[in-house]
Amino acid sequence: METVTRIQTVIRLQPEVMERVKYRAKGKKMSVNAYVESVLDAATRAPIPKLTKDFKIDPLIEKLSGIIPAPTKEMLESDDRLAYILSK
Repeated sequence: METVTRIQTVIRLQPEVMERVKYRAKGKKMSVNAYVESVLDAATRAPIPKLTKDFKIDPLIEKLSGIIPAPTKEMLESDDRLAYILSK
């Protein structure tokens, strides 16, 4: 079983905010701590950008694309993670 390290912290909240946090946590059947951690995690996680079909690649970046060779069939067969990433 993997042990997860936690950092203890203290925050000050207005009583009304704490009541709302408790209410939301209870509604999700979570502890207050787990709920606050999930909210902070979601709020600070960088969203994955979505590219449109008309997205233009910067010419300098496009020139750099030739530096990294395309993966071979053997590379994809031997690396499940690479195959998964490229399948998306």
